[in-house]
Amino acid sequence: MINNLIDFYLKSHPVTIGVLALLSLYFIILNWVFFYRYFSLSSWLKSESASLEALLLGAQTVNENSFLNNFIKSSNFVSKEVLALAMHAATKEATKGLSILSIFASTSPFIGLFGTVVSILDTFAHIGQSSGSMSIIAAGVSDALIATASGIFVAIFAYTYHQLLKRKSYELISHLQMQSDAILARKA
Repeated sequence: MINNLIDFYLKSHPVTIGVLALLSLYFIILNWVFFYRYFSLSSWLKSESASLEALLLGAQTVNENSFLNNFIKSSNFVSKEVLALAMHAATKEATKGLSILSIFASTSPFIGLFGTVVSILDTFAHIGQSSGSMSIIAAGVSDALIATASGIFVAIFAYTYHQLLKRKSYELISHLQMQSDAILARKA
């Protein structure tokens, strides 16, 4: 196994190694972003669920832990505009991290493809310099396709994580909107 990795490293074009290193960095960053945002959104959603439940059971205002509480406290009276501002701020906060996941999902296959193209060009250049057989071409193309596979692998995780966080953000904003509507209905 180790010998295969060393052999791959020695045979690969430096651009391909750089592409694989970049995709590895992408993978580390996207996992960190996902898990950090997922757990923070889950905690926030739990707090907002408790606040919504209290409102539905007859509480006059949101819980102290609710995101809306800061906006309600800072205003002399609760209005539709104040709550709309809170919703915009909550949406901005809840969707942090989605852009980077989206960028990683869309760019990583192209980065992998770039590494593959450079490796294939390098393979053909070596074949032109020596009397190459089909086994040399097959081995070179096989090694080159590792970059494409890596790009697709990273893109799958980035896209999946993006969709999971997007859904979690939507649930959170829905809970906040329901609280906002409940508060406005009580004031009317």
